[in-house]
Amino acid sequence: MGIINDSFMLKSKTAKKLYKDFAKDLPIIDYHCHLSPQMIAEDYKFKSAYDLFLGGDHYKWRQMRSNGIAENMITGDGDEYEKWVGFAKTLPLLIGNPLYHWTSLELKRYFDIDTPLTEKTAKEIWDKCNELLARDDFSAQNLIKRSNVEVICTTDDPADDLRYHKQLKDEGFPTKVLPTFRPDKLVNIDKVEFMPYLEANGIDSFEKAISWIGERIEFFHENGCRLSDHALEYVPFAKGDAKAAFDKKVKGEALTQEEIDVYKTALLSECAKYYTKLNWTMQLHIGALRNNNQKMFNKLGADTGFDSINDLCIAEKLSAFMNSLEFDDILPKTILYTLNPKDNYVLGTMLGNFQKAPTAGKIQFGSGWWFNDNKDGMEEQMKALANLGVLGNFVGMLTDSRSFVSYPRHEYFRRIFCNLVGQWVDDGEYPDDKDSLKSIVEGVCYKNAKEYFGF
Repeated sequence: MGIINDSFMLKSKTAKKLYKDFAKDLPIIDYHCHLSPQMIAEDYKFKSAYDLFLGGDHYKWRQMRSNGIAENMITGDGDEYEKWVGFAKTLPLLIGNPLYHWTSLELKRYFDIDTPLTEKTAKEIWDKCNELLARDDFSAQNLIKRSNVEVICTTDDPADDLRYHKQLKDEGFPTKVLPTFRPDKLVNIDKVEFMPYLEANGIDSFEKAISWIGERIEFFHENGCRLSDHALEYVPFAKGDAKAAFDKKVKGEALTQEEIDVYKTALLSECAKYYTKLNWTMQLHIGALRNNNQKMFNKLGADTGFDSINDLCIAEKLSAFMNSLEFDDILPKTILYTLNPKDNYVLGTMLGNFQKAPTAGKIQFGSGWWFNDNKDGMEEQMKALANLGVLGNFVGMLTDSRSFVSYPRHEYFRRIFCNLVGQWVDDGEYPDDKDSLKSIVEGVCYKNAKEYFGF
């Protein structure tokens, strides 16, 4: 038998009661993910267990490589069943890895499979999954419905026409599928994609860049967008002539690091001005070191499992950036995420510098992200927030996933959270008061996000 039962991750009677009474049946608000709106709108039907579980999932690809699986049996042209077997060989070795827990939850919650996935059971589980995936009620939309998802926020380029979000709204799909504004390609003046992006969108001057991004923000807002997202490999902050930096880039001249940061600071500040006006939330994902393997990047592109954690110092420039926005009264609601857990206390203390009424928890410490969305990572993020801020105002978990069966990650988070709170109660560090605990658990698992984002 498998590991998924009522007591999974819940180590005390108090923890089990908190989860059962206050968290288990709450709807899900997935305010940051990478699901394809096209696949949702077209109600995609998955071709096989490989397509559903392994297609596009670089978390799994990364571990399969670490287990010596050949690349053609991961991302290449190998047989889909053989790729599934490669994952089945790898999974039993992932003791202590969240992928083992997530996969067990996914098989149990969507396919009612308790049998652990191994090389020996691979064929049996493959056949059962494929049999169910052939049914209409295992399509993309139906997987979302059965997951009790109330809101999905996808991640979208400013140039997107949002046709699929519009289609889903017009067709009355019960889950809100809303866009998130991700302008990285226009912010990252130092990347090779910058000039082609300008050309593709008719941007030929700094003034045009500013007006274009404002127009796109307004368009996204009209189509339900209430969040932006910025992936920052490092936190930029510099003051100077952003137009001069832009013009120099357009002329094909090399920019200094100072000029790059001047431009990035200016563009991020312009975005923040709009976000504040429209009551959006700005998300800053800080600290990824991307595309480390040049050979594999050339072969497979980005987001294929060759990223890791950066170890830059972030405090001073993050403070300066947020301070400049607050000074000009354009600091929006903001969620700060760190990929490097060394910065948990940096962000945990940065929050308190810029909190402001009337929003409770205006500046948020984002949930354990990417390499931190494991048991230890999530607990350490929540403990840091509890030690330094107001954990009861936390907006909770998100999937940050491309998978349509990733929603049990919210269950995983809720169980870990209830176990942590239960431990504090059992240790006599917080009273066993039903009303207070109900408010905290329901808030962190659902209600805080609903109120904070205005959903």
